[in-house]
Amino acid sequence: MSQQQISPLASVSPEAKLGEGVLVHPFAVIEANTELGEGCIIESGAVIKSGSRLGKHCHIHPGAVIGGIPQDLKYAGEESLAILGDHVSVRECATVNRGTASKGKTVVGSHCLLMAYSHVAHDCVLGDHVILGNATQVAGEVEVDDYAILSGGSLVHQFVRISKHVMLQGGSRVNKDIPPYTLIGRDPIVYCGINIVGLRRRGFTNEQIFRINDIYRTLYQRGLNNSEAFKVIEEEIPDTYERQLILDFVRSSERGIVRGTMD
Repeated sequence: MSQQQISPLASVSPEAKLGEGVLVHPFAVIEANTELGEGCIIESGAVIKSGSRLGKHCHIHPGAVIGGIPQDLKYAGEESLAILGDHVSVRECATVNRGTASKGKTVVGSHCLLMAYSHVAHDCVLGDHVILGNATQVAGEVEVDDYAILSGGSLVHQFVRISKHVMLQGGSRVNKDIPPYTLIGRDPIVYCGINIVGLRRRGFTNEQIFRINDIYRTLYQRGLNNSEAFKVIEEEIPDTYERQLILDFVRSSERGIVRGTMD
């Protein structure tokens, strides 16, 4: 691993902890109480603020800010963190705020892509392989699970939960929970089917896809209330990880899930 390469025109606190091979471009700022894993790249004009923890090989592009103070009037200056996993790319002018006393940290998993001008607010938790499209805005304490894709210009209300393998149409306004494996779009948003293309790309078999589709047909298209749909699903569809993930998610939703086209 090569040694650190820190431009003399960058502002790097002597209290910052930088791993091997970190590259810091001119006019980047890295404050005290920060940790950067090996191989990170911090480009010109990027700011890594106090409380930031970056994993290995993260790439922070010009104008991005990691660990900014929460935009929450309840924040009272408490110590908190903004944590990024490994191989996270944060594009131009995107922002990740640190946590508040609510959870104490904002977390972005590994292999995530936060495109330009996107925003991750305080106390959010993003899983691995999440993509936020350009200018997507995620409010406080939102949960976004693995492999979810939120297309450009989406707006996500605070406390919303978005499950695994979801594909969200650009410009969507999300104020309900989004169950796993779904394709969500239109205005206002509705369930538009399952994310077949994404599931096939990630190695789901035809049998798995058919069963997921059957579950959502029962949930959304048979004119049943949730309790009735749960009973039919458990009686007619084999018990699999996918079935249990869907049922657990819907049952645990406090905001309610996105409506179907027949609602």
